[in-house]
Amino acid sequence: MRSPAQQELIGAVRGFAQRYLPDRRVCVGLSGGADSLALTAAALRAGLEVTALVVDHRLQEGSAIVAERAAETARALGAQARVLTVDVTGPGGPEAAARTARYGALEEARAGGPVLLGHTLDDQAETVLLGLGRGSGARSLSGMAPWRAPWGRPLLPVRRARTRQACADWGISVWDDPHNDDPRFTRVRLRREVLPLLDEVLGGGVPAALARTADQLRADTEALDVLAVQLLTEARSDDGLDAHKLAAAPAAVCTRAVRSWLLEIGAAEPGARTVAQVEALIADWHGQGPVAVGGDAEARLVVTRRASLLRADRAAR
Repeated sequence: MRSPAQQELIGAVRGFAQRYLPDRRVCVGLSGGADSLALTAAALRAGLEVTALVVDHRLQEGSAIVAERAAETARALGAQARVLTVDVTGPGGPEAAARTARYGALEEARAGGPVLLGHTLDDQAETVLLGLGRGSGARSLSGMAPWRAPWGRPLLPVRRARTRQACADWGISVWDDPHNDDPRFTRVRLRREVLPLLDEVLGGGVPAALARTADQLRADTEALDVLAVQLLTEARSDDGLDAHKLAAAPAAVCTRAVRSWLLEIGAAEPGARTVAQVEALIADWHGQGPVAVGGDAEARLVVTRRASLLRADRAAR
């Protein structure tokens, strides 16, 4: 007989599959921790054909042993399993670099299929709280989407404690990543210190409330994105964008349209300051000069306004 924790996880995966997965074949990103192992077990028991993809970041001594042990556990549960070895390099600190390497390996190995990830309601709450602390916009505060092809997160409604309980009920041995207890990482301190204190001060229910906030903001953001696409289509011409049409739109829609256009013309992840400077060419036009939005060693990419038209140009350095 299945325990309540097992039933909750299997139900979450089964409901997710019915909504998003017409093909029963999936990959699962497996770390060997309780969340991803519980997801693997639940997916198999929900009738999915699972290939577990274990990424070895090679950041800790003995990581290859940990990765192979996770793969063996997945095979014992009835899944196929592969170990993917990556090099963690690049900007943004070790967390960001490891994430980039991990997603790159999963993308390459998924063979066109979906990849299920073991993020829980607690992970969602931490993501929203990080965004609040950093002053991020609604897109960041909307957290992780349950489904954004090819990435699926069936366990977002499930608390982290339930995945550990389900693993215990199934008799699955889990690996606890020491990085998850290292206070040098901001997310660890949020998890261990900030969220418990906030939950105590506000009388409980904070993780679930933060997750609900993410759901609500995601719905709002998706609706505004649709309006931004329509605005961009209406403002576009062969020579650029009509500033008057952009200025007539609500600010939230205009901002999204401008950011989408900047990405389209080659600006690399334009930040809030760059977007605001371009918006000033629209809503606060008084003859100011071009706004630099990117470029390369040979030329700057700039946005200029001429009469009522926004244009993207290259200016020699």
